[in-house]
Amino acid sequence: MEYVNLGKSGLKVSRLCLGMMTYGSSKWREWVLDEEQALPFVKRALDTGINFFDTADIYSLGASEEVLGNALKAFGVKHESVVIATKVFQAMSNEVNDRGLSRKHIMDSIDKSLRRLKMDYVDLYQIHRWDYATPIEETMEALNDVVKSGKARYIGASSMFAWQFAKAQYTAALHGWTRFVSMQNHYNLVYREEEREMIPLCIDQGVGIIPWSPMARGFFAGNRSRQGGGETVRAKTDPFADRLYFREEDFTIAERVWEVAKTYNVSGSQIALAWVLHKPCITAPIIGASKLEHLDQSIAALEIELTSEEIKRLEELYQPHPVLEHS
Repeated sequence: MEYVNLGKSGLKVSRLCLGMMTYGSSKWREWVLDEEQALPFVKRALDTGINFFDTADIYSLGASEEVLGNALKAFGVKHESVVIATKVFQAMSNEVNDRGLSRKHIMDSIDKSLRRLKMDYVDLYQIHRWDYATPIEETMEALNDVVKSGKARYIGASSMFAWQFAKAQYTAALHGWTRFVSMQNHYNLVYREEEREMIPLCIDQGVGIIPWSPMARGFFAGNRSRQGGGETVRAKTDPFADRLYFREEDFTIAERVWEVAKTYNVSGSQIALAWVLHKPCITAPIIGASKLEHLDQSIAALEIELTSEEIKRLEELYQPHPVLEHS
């Protein structure tokens, strides 16, 4: 396993990050694996050298954080051996202040996340989205205080417009507060809108990029239909994905991916992940897996060396998409 710095920070992370949204409670989503089923995935990731794990308080309403904390404890993993990332923003209950990026919610949420993770601190505390109802000064000062209190080592952001991210970074710099070291954005072969502004901004500012959905939620596995949905439990119960993909040109690109995959005798998902990994700006794609063989395939994708001609063939059919999931 290769390890790289997260942005300009000194933090070393594995080239793949295991996303924990798939693990938690099946009561939250049908496709989520409960703790007993989830443990082998964390173990396999650790055994292969993955040291980077990403979760969020909203995943299974906290159960995902609990599973990760329990797994690391069960396997006797020392915190200094891993990099743990979680997020704050989404509504955790019907309480009016149990959501967003107010100082109150951030301070409450970091303590709750730490209790669920059974940790004294997290390595990377991320804002899950932009909060239009809270001044960015309030959010950045609260995050700075979380870091200064020792409850988080670094902070990161996720899916927002480039101007918002720039404003947040400027606000932090203006006041001498902690700045974001990472951006967790939506990026894959059928959604490349981040190439216009966010990715160039991150490159310029030395911010690490850890994209979510690098394999487009199983889209390149061939289990999604043009009408939406698909064969697997995840595909049948994932309306979120139906909003993101399923344009005709998306399937045209997927067919090109499958053509390239045949020449390597690998899956389409592996080629899609290999393409993301070939981008010099990408630090660590966040991968998900509900079957151990899928996790193994993602790890094997690290060894795929796409040619410049193959990359050109994979990219040339892309058509602009509406910008989604920034609010």
